[in-house]
Amino acid sequence: MSDLVAARFHVTADVSPGLLPRLLQPLAKRDLVADMFHVEREGELMRAELVLHAMPAEMVHLVAGNLGQVVGVHAVQTELPAPLRAVA
Repeated sequence: MSDLVAARFHVTADVSPGLLPRLLQPLAKRDLVADMFHVEREGELMRAELVLHAMPAEMVHLVAGNLGQVVGVHAVQTELPAPLRAVA
């Protein structure tokens, strides 16, 4: 049984033309799709927010770790509310 959770990832990174697809790659390789993806440039930094309304709980730390390994990423913060439901 796998618990599904809502997850929100906040990423701070250097401005780079290839940053956005690199941030989506950790989701794509796990067959996940963001429900919301918002990015704003603040001078030489980009602030990105990726939201998934329901993702397997065991994948959260994997995705966060992969986001942290993206070239140019300075920090990743993860927000996790309580589990949504169990899937048989």
